[in-house]
Amino acid sequence: MLLMIVGKVVSEMEKGGLERMIESASASPSQDFSEDLWRTVWEVSNLVLEDMEKARKKEKMKGFLQSDKVKEMSRFAGEIGIRGDMLRELRFKWAREEMEESEFYEGLERLRKEANAQEMGEKAEGKAAAECAEVEEKPKVITLPKRHGKIKYKIYGLDLSDPKWTEVAEKIHERGEMILPEEPKPITGKCKLITDKILSLEKEEDPSPLLAEWKELLQPSRIDWINLLDRLREQNTQLYFKVAELVLSEESFQTNVRDYSKLIDAHAKENCLEDAERILKKMNENGIVPDIVTSTVLVHMYSKAGNLDRAKEAFESLRSHGFQPDKKVYNSMIMAYVNAGQPKLGMSLVDMMITSGIERSEEIYLALLRSFAQCGDVRGAGQITNIMRIEEFQPTLESCTLLVEAYGQAGDPDQARSNFDYMIRLGHKPDDRCTASMIAAYGKKNLLDKALNLLLELEKDGFEPGPATYTVLVDWLGRLQLINEAEQLLGKISELGEAPPFKIQVSLCDMYARAGIEKKALQALGFLEAKKEQMGPDDFERIINGLLAGGFLQDAQRVHGLMEAQGFAASERLKVALISSQTFNRQRQPTR
Repeated sequence: MLLMIVGKVVSEMEKGGLERMIESASASPSQDFSEDLWRTVWEVSNLVLEDMEKARKKEKMKGFLQSDKVKEMSRFAGEIGIRGDMLRELRFKWAREEMEESEFYEGLERLRKEANAQEMGEKAEGKAAAECAEVEEKPKVITLPKRHGKIKYKIYGLDLSDPKWTEVAEKIHERGEMILPEEPKPITGKCKLITDKILSLEKEEDPSPLLAEWKELLQPSRIDWINLLDRLREQNTQLYFKVAELVLSEESFQTNVRDYSKLIDAHAKENCLEDAERILKKMNENGIVPDIVTSTVLVHMYSKAGNLDRAKEAFESLRSHGFQPDKKVYNSMIMAYVNAGQPKLGMSLVDMMITSGIERSEEIYLALLRSFAQCGDVRGAGQITNIMRIEEFQPTLESCTLLVEAYGQAGDPDQARSNFDYMIRLGHKPDDRCTASMIAAYGKKNLLDKALNLLLELEKDGFEPGPATYTVLVDWLGRLQLINEAEQLLGKISELGEAPPFKIQVSLCDMYARAGIEKKALQALGFLEAKKEQMGPDDFERIINGLLAGGFLQDAQRVHGLMEAQGFAASERLKVALISSQTFNRQRQPTR
């Protein structure tokens, strides 16, 4: 039977050639075979012939790519500067044009031969008719019986009659709808009026009634909801957030995890942490587990908000999913540790980045160096500078300043001066902030003569002290109770046209309180109380100690209450001082 089928196919090919076979997908059934069998034979034959035709054209194309004309045109294109993909596309275009031209002339030649053959056929027609008359009997045609039942369609070894291919076709259709989504329904009539009302709502108004009416009129699908949300986002961002949260619970919206993560990310970018956490809570309540994208958004959000614990939780969730954090995730997590005053933990993430081969930026190294400098951690600061040197980041004025600050905070003015001089040898001119850091390093050890000598040397090179340097000097002189000298320097800050820095008010309050100058002390204290959010625990302790030393017990207790309200705990030494003052009730009248 297989031989008969092959023979029949070959005979059809001999009648019309490849062109006839390719065009015969809807050919009439053969009298020799059943209709279903013949259709299957044609389908398989056409698939094979199409592959053969493609292979033939491909081989033919290779020949034209190497033709002299195409080579010459490609050489000329290269000479005028055409390179890469563009040259490759032009070369294929020229070869295809050559092939089409060749096929055109071949077609003309074939038509000429067919015309000649037809002329010869007419001459031989009389002879063929005579021979046909001599034939008395026709050979008996052998046919196969009609097949009954279902035919198993097998193409390239695949049994397409299996029911599972129906499911495959449905899935392909579904995926096609995702790739090429349907168009939103046209909004007309009353539905258009309701849409306009929704778009014109104020932020305080409840959109739920209008949304319910809109839903009943339009019977929206997911694409319709998305279209409405896009229009809201363009016209009214605050209303968009409210409507988007309501839409998450709509069944026709077909909510998925990406919808939640997009809304959380949008809230995070607007610094609406509470709203983002509410969406996250709703997501968990609906049994949707945060995916990698959501966890990444949470890392960025909590790092920016300074919530280290939640940022760590989201970061560990990423790693538990088997996801390798990228550069942005690592940077966000490192900055969370830096802002929390834990640069050593941030440094451990840098080690992980080095191990994973992830690029580190100079900005992230400087952030860690700044944090180590503020903590006075000389070892950590040195480790960062060594890594930067190995990775060929050149020392800058900022990195050198931070090293000076680190040694100054650690109480090592000699090493601070060594780095200060090294910075000058590199060609960096000390600015106001760098000089202030060096003066502060001398102030830790009360080396006033060395600080003044440094200022004299720098002034010879054209340096002029700025607000930062004067602020350090005012603080130093205030601790020494040199009030007149401190006030003279305070006047120089005003002469520069600069407002006195916030930190200088802490120094003035402490200085005037210890000196018993009530009016000026309370004036500085009132300024600080108005900006208590900017004060740190060290600032509070210094002010309280100054007030206790000056005999302002009630004011000290009030500031202590403000300190606790800000969430700062007093040191044991300060607690003892407060208790002692209350016990002995040693308030003395300050000199006015």
